[in-house]
Amino acid sequence: MKPATQCVRFGVSTDPWGAVSPPIYQTATFRQPGATEFGDYDYTRTANPTRSLLEQQLANLEGGRYASAFASGMAAITAITRLLNTRDEIIAGDDLYGGTVRLLEQILERQSISVQFADTTDPAAVSKLVTDRTKLVLVETPSNPFLRISDIRQLARIAGDAGALLAVDNSMLSPLLQQPLALGADIVIHSATKFLGGHSDVTAGAVITNDKALHERIAFLQNAEGAGLSPFESWLLLRGLKTLALRVERQNSSAAEVVKFLETLPQVKKVFYPGLENQPGHEIHRNQSEGDGSVISFTTGDEEFSGRVVEAAKLFDIAVSFGSVASTISLPCRMSHASIPAALKDRLAPPPDLVRISVGIEDAGDLIADLEQAFVSASTRVSVAALGNKWC
Repeated sequence: MKPATQCVRFGVSTDPWGAVSPPIYQTATFRQPGATEFGDYDYTRTANPTRSLLEQQLANLEGGRYASAFASGMAAITAITRLLNTRDEIIAGDDLYGGTVRLLEQILERQSISVQFADTTDPAAVSKLVTDRTKLVLVETPSNPFLRISDIRQLARIAGDAGALLAVDNSMLSPLLQQPLALGADIVIHSATKFLGGHSDVTAGAVITNDKALHERIAFLQNAEGAGLSPFESWLLLRGLKTLALRVERQNSSAAEVVKFLETLPQVKKVFYPGLENQPGHEIHRNQSEGDGSVISFTTGDEEFSGRVVEAAKLFDIAVSFGSVASTISLPCRMSHASIPAALKDRLAPPPDLVRISVGIEDAGDLIADLEQAFVSASTRVSVAALGNKWC
């Protein structure tokens, strides 16, 4: 089946009543066939039919064999780091979500697992950092918030030669636009809160792999640490996945129009978007993905002006996260990446004037008109400020 069909069709229904919408098995425990034997399900922390259906669907969409659904994207990433032992080492991209950096820098050091942050858009730079202690290479591509592109095939070779795992966070594109497992990655990670859910009403994460032994280790951690996704959230995510293809198509199309508009504005110094031909890594991106996503970042060169633009927008909610049907806008330095530890801010934090927008499914013309009035409003306030009435 084509991806758009896969999103809607979950395979053969096991519901005895033939429900078109999969039921929610909202139960903590299950009756067992006898005093000394287990049935297919015994306790929802371990497994639940609703979550099992979701996990199979997630695996199918990513072109994988196995998936584990977690309570959040961070829970999913944490499970991956649990695969490592004391004195092991991680090579991580230097443009990651702030919460991921916080985990790597402030939590893993307590387990004596070291982390080296690298420009993963440069495979040679990654190769130079590899040691016999390297067990995991962790990247986002496109990255957050600069939309930088890493060559998954090359990184897979580097990690494989070192006996390390390559984990790719695919949250920015979704499996509809990019499938890292087919490019050589060992693990795909999702913050399913983003495009997979798509409605800002569920927090979830996912880990997908083709390796049965690796999946069994991840599933063990999911159960042992109690980080599995609940039945209701699993059902919400299943419902969200049904419209994934439609949402992604609309959002990508609208984002391309918004990018064209932003490039015409004299106040915008630089636009970051994988679909731009002058974006570093554009050709690599074209060779490993089917689309450009709907997250856009840009700088204005003026932190206060950027803040004014964000606050003047009306159709873009000021909110963290991305990938929802509703468009959002934010200053990553102040929100999604504010959790980067102080010692790493100079190196890893985005600049204070960087604005990130996530394009939703609203009419593209309306979104562009809203951004236009936001820039006019911000410029007008700057002009008034120049006369002495700042923030008038």
